Amino acid sequence: MISAQIRAQVRQRAQNACEYCHLHQDDSPLAALHVEHIIPKIHGGSDDVENLALACIDCNLHKGTNLTGFDLETNVITELFHPRRHAWEDHFHWQGLYLVGKTATGRTTIRVLSINSEDQVALRSS
Repeated sequence: MISAQIRAQVRQRAQNACEYCHLHQDDSPLAALHVEHIIPKIHGGSDDVENLALACIDCNLHKGTNLTGFDLETNVITELFHPRRHAWEDHFHWQGLYLVGKTATGRTTIRVLSINSEDQVALRSS
């Protein structure tokens, strides 16, 4: 069980925004952002603060226990974005309301987490 203190620390570090799609808590009034395991416990991940990230419900549910995905551009199995090891700006950029991957990791993360789904784009447009 992750303590309230650790949850608060993760929220503060992420500035109350999803570390994958950058949706801010204020833009998700019906669902609180989740503290999620970057490396899921099923794969040996811990409750250590360095293995925790803040994620919107959509990113968290799509990520599930995935650590990798298939990059359609390179046809290679690619690791997903890791908020503690990767710099967000190295892998993603905004093109209007759509998040675009600069790298195989970025493209794969966007696809696996369905970051540009209709629902996600609608949240960003409001």
